[in-house]
Amino acid sequence: MFSQRLNNLHPYIPGEQPTDRDYIKLNANENPYPPHQNVLNSLQEALKNFPQKLGLYPDPDAESLRSAIADMLNQTGGVLCRTQVDNNRCEPERKDKLPFTITKDMIFCGNGSDEVLSFLFYTFFDSSVPLILPEFTYSFYPVYCGYYNIPMCSVPLKKGWQIDTDTMLSKARQTNSCIIFANPNAPTGLSLSRSHIREVLQNIPKNTVCIVDEAYCDFGGESCLPLLQEFNNLVIVRTFSKSLSFAGMRLGYAVASPSLIEAIFTVKNSFNHFPVDFLAQTAGIASCKEVSYYANNANKVVQERESLTSFLRERKWFVIDSCTNFVFTKKEELKGEDIYQHIKKNGILIRHFNTKGIEDFVRITIGTHEQMNELKKIMETL
Repeated sequence: MFSQRLNNLHPYIPGEQPTDRDYIKLNANENPYPPHQNVLNSLQEALKNFPQKLGLYPDPDAESLRSAIADMLNQTGGVLCRTQVDNNRCEPERKDKLPFTITKDMIFCGNGSDEVLSFLFYTFFDSSVPLILPEFTYSFYPVYCGYYNIPMCSVPLKKGWQIDTDTMLSKARQTNSCIIFANPNAPTGLSLSRSHIREVLQNIPKNTVCIVDEAYCDFGGESCLPLLQEFNNLVIVRTFSKSLSFAGMRLGYAVASPSLIEAIFTVKNSFNHFPVDFLAQTAGIASCKEVSYYANNANKVVQERESLTSFLRERKWFVIDSCTNFVFTKKEELKGEDIYQHIKKNGILIRHFNTKGIEDFVRITIGTHEQMNELKKIMETL
């Protein structure tokens, strides 16, 4: 009755979304701060003044949204937490400034970055060549490999939990393969420098693509956006879910050379001509206009992250340095499952991965100052 493809699927397991209790949710890397009021106003005005648009198809190419995203990236350099804000005017920190101007023909939008990734897997990866990726990274990558019947080569992390790009490059050259990884990586939180990734791009096989997933870059990584001026085979994936408080509405995008973006549009238009709906486009455009608000929020998340890291290390927890909106931590002689259950019993959800090699770690999303104080009280008892 069912296809062999279905039998080979191993679905992604998201963080808990409970309905039986009002937990503090620190398990899905969501943003603890609400969208800017003008984003909410834009939705109310759209529904009041243009209700007929809910019965009409949206702009299939999201032209205005793509222009707004390009403007936002040019203002921030792709790292919100370091964006300089002065009277609501934004300027990238010097090391984040772009050496060129991003234009809308370099942007592709989708219904969350997971859908964008799906289009990328179909566009650039073949079932005859293995995809090279880190052993521990975003767990949707193996799911899509199974979905599209793409073989994969998983490379263990180096000592210190960093991505082993040397081995990944060696494997890629052996099979003329593409590479994908998250930077900063998940669930570890570590980030590679832009110069390091430039070396990767200089040494990957010809006519292959490198995809860098920057879902968490706004919280302290070094964006690869400047490298788009040098490399036509680089695709950067980003999301509104984390730093722009948009996880409940779904909006993600890719940034690449116009020729690669055109290829992704070909795939999109062969699958779903209208992936980003009218309301998501409306709210997305409004979000891009409130860069200073989201930059301040990202900076607050970073401050709370550093506070939690210091708190844990003072109490003998091992914490991997993070450039994200979460920390990945463990404590000697404590099992990750036990840590997770103890904190859950006390009303807070964090994330535990029952995966060999990281089973004693827990991942903790950074919340508001008040939420983190509640968490610290509980972790004092462990």
